[in-house]
Amino acid sequence: MVQTVTADPAEGAAVREITIAHSPDSDDAFMFYALAKDHVTVPGYRFVHTLTDIETLNQKAMDGGVYDVTAVSFHAYPYIQKDYALMPCGGSVGEGYGPMIIARQPMSLEDVRRETIAIPGRLTTANLTLQMAMPGVSTAIVPFDQIIPQVLAGKYAAGLIIHEGQLTYGRDGLHCILDMGTWWRQETGLPLPLGGNAIRRSLGPDVHRMMNQALRDSIRYALDHREEALEHAMQYARDLDTPSANKFVGMYVNERTMDYKPEGREAIRRLLQMGHERGVIPQPVTVDFAE
Repeated sequence: MVQTVTADPAEGAAVREITIAHSPDSDDAFMFYALAKDHVTVPGYRFVHTLTDIETLNQKAMDGGVYDVTAVSFHAYPYIQKDYALMPCGGSVGEGYGPMIIARQPMSLEDVRRETIAIPGRLTTANLTLQMAMPGVSTAIVPFDQIIPQVLAGKYAAGLIIHEGQLTYGRDGLHCILDMGTWWRQETGLPLPLGGNAIRRSLGPDVHRMMNQALRDSIRYALDHREEALEHAMQYARDLDTPSANKFVGMYVNERTMDYKPEGREAIRRLLQMGHERGVIPQPVTVDFAE
């Protein structure tokens, strides 16, 4: 992608535009708040933000890439690894929790296997873990925010929920059949890496370092100015009240988001290695980070 370079009328200097895309979710909004609102700036750079759902971002990255920096599901990384490297910060990691299979009534896993499960996207990490836990299970792709309504309406007996639905399903009278983060912890003893940020390899190491620092600064600003960052994130909280949104943000934006640390990096490698070994991911994966 050709970078847009414009003149900064205030300074008369060239400004390089970096395009950033992430999901319209409270945790991502919280994480990118300082960058979006210019509380964190980098001389010589302008950051242009786009918000769209994660499966669309996965597909756009696979189609050759539209954005310089993009949120992606880790399941999508094998298909974009030629053009993108993972950033070492900004990931969403479940510490023993994650996407959930939910249903209107309690069901055994054997019963769930006989049903078609509504999933939020083929390349979501939620689906990767589902396919590893229940090989061959029948699925149907449903927009993530329609899974709970369609399960409630009886169109599907079970659904695989992500985002804020992990906190709200109970108030609709739904039951958690399996938490994929719990399943993964039992399988590996590791946290479940769900999504991260990928950056174009062609931007080069200097831009990689700049972007890593800018995102870390944005995350740190939000953690240090939690009330104002949370107020911004509430517009994307999808029916969560402020205490629930604060809880959700805390689940996925924390010190692990600042840096995966060795355990988090090992979890990413293990997830994609197991996905390949179990036939869900067709090609081997080399996980590397743009440091």
